[in-house]
Amino acid sequence: MPDNTSARLPRRTVLLAAAVLPAACLAPGASPPARAQQVYPNKPVRITVPFGAGGIADITTRIVAERLSAKFGQQFVVENMPSAGGINAARAALSGGNDGYTLTLFTNGTAISAGMFKNLRYDPIKEFTPVSGIGQFDFIFATSADSRFKTLADVLKESRDKPGSLNIGTVAIGSTQHLSAELFKSLAGIDIKVVPFRTTGDVLLAVMRGDIAVAVDPYATMKANLDAGTMRALATSSAQPSPFLPNVPGVAAAGVPGFDVPSWNALFAPAGTPAPIIETLNKAMAEILADAGVKKRMLDVGIEAKATTPADIAAKLKSEIERWAGVIDKAGIEKL
Repeated sequence: MPDNTSARLPRRTVLLAAAVLPAACLAPGASPPARAQQVYPNKPVRITVPFGAGGIADITTRIVAERLSAKFGQQFVVENMPSAGGINAARAALSGGNDGYTLTLFTNGTAISAGMFKNLRYDPIKEFTPVSGIGQFDFIFATSADSRFKTLADVLKESRDKPGSLNIGTVAIGSTQHLSAELFKSLAGIDIKVVPFRTTGDVLLAVMRGDIAVAVDPYATMKANLDAGTMRALATSSAQPSPFLPNVPGVAAAGVPGFDVPSWNALFAPAGTPAPIIETLNKAMAEILADAGVKKRMLDVGIEAKATTPADIAAKLKSEIERWAGVIDKAGIEKL
């Protein structure tokens, strides 16, 4: 006689049994097939930043994090971890694993640190994989408004006529600004003293007082003085016209052929992060950085929004590490 037990069971019980059965039939240790691969991201994502709050790197990362949060419906949380060489932020990102939920910010300073430290405690090329560029910006070579130097050519001429009589100020030894000044000195073939200061404020005060002939720093830090007419821009560091100062020549055009130093920042993830996650983030970054509102917000703080492919930013990091290692060696800068 046929067993009609199932016919007598409540419909809800039958449906429940049907739902449980496939999972029960899985081999030991196997993963459920359908919903196992959850959509990324399904929880908050950390972005470690190797600088304190309020600077260009921090502000631009927060702009991107805000838009990524809105796009994916999960919080992208910025964590400021300033330290020499960006070591703290990089190590924190590595300790977070390579599941895509911990990212970090690399900058031109990361490339410099690779050549400045005897033991950096992380390998930016081998231990990380690029996601996308965020943007780039120029450094400005500027003097005080009442300076006798009207152009960078005037500075070059006097430094050649009176070797050792002029100096150029930047922030700390090993910073991109400092090494840009050393590269300027080397390519121009001039005898000019590069003077490192503790803070940007110290650099700007020194050039305003006439203690140094030229200051080198990002446009964002000089903008207020340039707009007020208390400082004069002599040149920009990139070979391409600056979107902020389109009528100011680049250092190369002003008399130092071959000088081209646009600074940059980019998003990286620990090596081994799944390729689909990198692709998802890269596509999102391209959309975000193409947005007119984001572009304007970036320009307002002195950076030109610019997404890249992972391959492009990987090649840039590698070439910049090689370039700045050469500048460091030629300038005789002691490694940390």
